[in-house]
Amino acid sequence: MHMSKGKILIIDDDQAVCLSLKLLLKKKGYETSSVNHPSEVMEEIAEFDPQLILLDMNFTINTTGKQGLVLLSRIVEDHPSISVILMTGWATVQLAVQGMKLGAKDFLAKPWDNIHLVKSIEDVLALTSIHNPSKRSFPNLTSDNSFSHIIGESKEFKDVMDIASRVAKTDASILITGESGTGKEVISEAIHEMSDRSRNNFIKVNLGGLSTSLFESEMFGHKKGAYTGAISDREGRFEKANKGSIFLDEIGELPIENQVKLLRVLQEKTFEPIGSSQTKRSDVRVICATNKDLQSMVLQGTFREDLFYRINLITIHLPSLRERKEDIPLLVKHFLASTCKSYDIDYPLIDDETMHWILNQQYPGNIRQLKNMVERTILLNMNAKILKVKDFQQYTKINPASTHVSLPAVGKITLQDMEINMIRKALDFHNHSISKTAASLGITRSSLYRRLEKYRIPHEPQI
Repeated sequence: MHMSKGKILIIDDDQAVCLSLKLLLKKKGYETSSVNHPSEVMEEIAEFDPQLILLDMNFTINTTGKQGLVLLSRIVEDHPSISVILMTGWATVQLAVQGMKLGAKDFLAKPWDNIHLVKSIEDVLALTSIHNPSKRSFPNLTSDNSFSHIIGESKEFKDVMDIASRVAKTDASILITGESGTGKEVISEAIHEMSDRSRNNFIKVNLGGLSTSLFESEMFGHKKGAYTGAISDREGRFEKANKGSIFLDEIGELPIENQVKLLRVLQEKTFEPIGSSQTKRSDVRVICATNKDLQSMVLQGTFREDLFYRINLITIHLPSLRERKEDIPLLVKHFLASTCKSYDIDYPLIDDETMHWILNQQYPGNIRQLKNMVERTILLNMNAKILKVKDFQQYTKINPASTHVSLPAVGKITLQDMEINMIRKALDFHNHSISKTAASLGITRSSLYRRLEKYRIPHEPQI
């Protein structure tokens, strides 16, 4: 007899649906039970003790979807350790989003796709184990050779690695948050390399650098002649990433009109290239990243709530460099070694006084800025046996005075105020050089130009 992969309770007033799901899940190794009436749910949960519940949102006794939400609230309150996946036939996505807010882990539309449904169950059960580590053992990310380039020993870093190692083997959508330069792309690629999709493509897309007009063509592809300039068929990013992973960087920069198009692909797992009537399946693991506060954007109406819940089944927050200062010496030594190896030069030493100086600098651009500082100092002192404070000071773009920000009165400061002040200071310090300013802030030139336009900051030197 094979050991059960888990116990799943199906709650649906359509007996045909229950039977179909029970047959499917039994083949996949799950033990199942079903309930057809809301009044029987809590008693069956107590008796059957499931790890996961498939909950229909709509019942014939109440077709508004509210009965499903009421049941969900009771389940979450009385049995918080049980994961719930919502199933909805006609109810709006907004209703399902309400369910996600109440504590559901995912939602699926009827008629469901068997592959999608089973994968969702597997992911949710795996994530349940993540939050209850004693129930399942997971590989150690930092012991895998694929991740030897990820440097850090601080508790903050190890906490991130622990979460990354646990989610890597699932297909759960992941949202990586953190300031610019904290290593969001590196972590996303590490997760892909540790996943079962590692033999297939890892496709990176910078949504912040993608114009609104080109979004569909870039993401979904087009057929020859679909529009002026489409001289041949083009494969989109989702098609290139099929069976692999797609990394959507700067998702907070995605215009609201394109958020709808992205949501459809994530929700329905299908898309059509421009100019084609052929629907293609999207078997892609989605990892998103942002340095913005998406929840605040949702409240402001600049980011869709339904998309937000679709992309962050798991959120990984990367700490800033100032939050993991004990890792700075390790990072400096790593950047020294890699740069010297790349340029075939002797490895210089750094004395304690210099390392102390490095530790006490401000790094608004985080790891990316630290890396640029170390590499630049080495390359401009290639014959030095020992790197001194003056060597870093002479060429570094870090200057305590330049990172000081004049702030509004207490109680009136906003993140936007801080960003505007930092950009102005950096522009002045680098004589309005766009390349140098962007590098010092740890962002791309295109990202800097967008911010200059957004905040109406003049970037030409003022005479």
